[in-house]
Amino acid sequence: MSLDYTNDREFHEQLIEEVLSHYPEKAAKRRRKHLNIAGDGTSDCGVKSNIKSMPGVMTVRGCAYAGSKGVVWGPVKDMVHISHGPVGCGQYSWAQRRNYYTGTTGIDTFGTMQFTSDYQERDIVFGGDKKLREIIDEIEMLFPLAKGISVQSECPVGLIGDDIEAVSKEKSAEIGKPIVPVRCEGFRGVSQSLGHHIANDTIRDWVFSREDEHGAFESTPYDVVVIGDYNIGGDAWSSRRLLEEMGLRVIAQWTGDSTLAELERAPKAKLNLIHCYRSMNYISRHMEEKYGTPWTEFNFFGPSRIALSLRHIASFFDDTIKEGAERVIEKYTPMANAVVERFKPRLEGKKVMLYVGGLRPRHMINAFEDLGMQIVGAGYEFAHKDDYQRTASHVKDGTLIYDDATAFELEKFIEAIRPDLVGSGIKEKYPIQKMGVPFRQVHSWDYSGPYHGYDGFAIFARDMDLAINNPVWGMLKAPWAA
Repeated sequence: MSLDYTNDREFHEQLIEEVLSHYPEKAAKRRRKHLNIAGDGTSDCGVKSNIKSMPGVMTVRGCAYAGSKGVVWGPVKDMVHISHGPVGCGQYSWAQRRNYYTGTTGIDTFGTMQFTSDYQERDIVFGGDKKLREIIDEIEMLFPLAKGISVQSECPVGLIGDDIEAVSKEKSAEIGKPIVPVRCEGFRGVSQSLGHHIANDTIRDWVFSREDEHGAFESTPYDVVVIGDYNIGGDAWSSRRLLEEMGLRVIAQWTGDSTLAELERAPKAKLNLIHCYRSMNYISRHMEEKYGTPWTEFNFFGPSRIALSLRHIASFFDDTIKEGAERVIEKYTPMANAVVERFKPRLEGKKVMLYVGGLRPRHMINAFEDLGMQIVGAGYEFAHKDDYQRTASHVKDGTLIYDDATAFELEKFIEAIRPDLVGSGIKEKYPIQKMGVPFRQVHSWDYSGPYHGYDGFAIFARDMDLAINNPVWGMLKAPWAA
């Protein structure tokens, strides 16, 4: 590819046309709608989103089951989550998100255990309701301290019409615990995004209905819920420390290191704090409409956004919390400045491309910029229009924007732009490293973390330095340099 990198916008326009030229005419027309350059006057980055992926291309999206079981329900630690269907979905969603939790696995916490109904051919023919009843009985016998069960339905369950709702109601009455049927069959919707929505709806319909069953909850004026933080590598713990240090009381974490009781008492909060807007805006809007609980987004990636978020959160409360926010910022700013002073000279001017899931292509931008790094490309796997509207204010003019990028597109963009770092998921990690490009897995922090909060920023800066300045990159040649 011979392109002149004299101007970001001009270069990226040429790059998009070059990539589209390799597609058949019909495919190029469809994919053109998902590729654009930021700063053209559109508030939504000018890309189409939340549309079914093209057949025949390598999309990295997940399914509705992945959004429900893998993201929202899976981290609720004191419940058993049954992958209801063939063994594969449960196996490949097993403990892959690094949702840290406290407790004793197999006794009172079950987050890293896999429970599956292991559908066989006879279950497809005769139905799996009887099998589901037997599994629930076995779980109650083996794990009596489990507070409840969720039934995460896979594709065959919806195709053959099993009545998981009836079974759940029947067995819940028998064992005296909530059993939540989740209609998250993988074929629903265009991506895992619908799975988030379905999971939120089941919390609304099957969990909030129990809110008055456990006696009075003693609330305070400073109660908040952290929503859409899944405690990847300990992120929610890091965020919680800052919130509690400024004087707030976190009464629930949704759903990293969370319990069923936390989900039930969440409507008692005075404010819902959303980290991952894409996965949890639905339930937050419901709580605002039904319980009058306001919600707001926050971003604890990088010191500049942490300070803004702390002050914004404090604006919902009285002077006690406002003073607490300033006290926290004053306490940790020297530490953040020391991190910047150490790593910015090693990272300044480095180009970064991001392609992730629900929030990080916009939330992480300022953390990179705090270290002097430049975002040259950003895109989402399963974003909606409102995600791109929020992204528009974070990216700079000329930034390449891509929605549901194909494997081919991502490879060609990387070849042409030659970024110093790519942040994406596990499916992209190894092909990109083979291209000779440093990579960080920013779905689950490459076995590192946390990245949230001031202490997380220090780990984040160290990891970016280790990735980019690792001497191994000088020992191999990228394909375009061979």
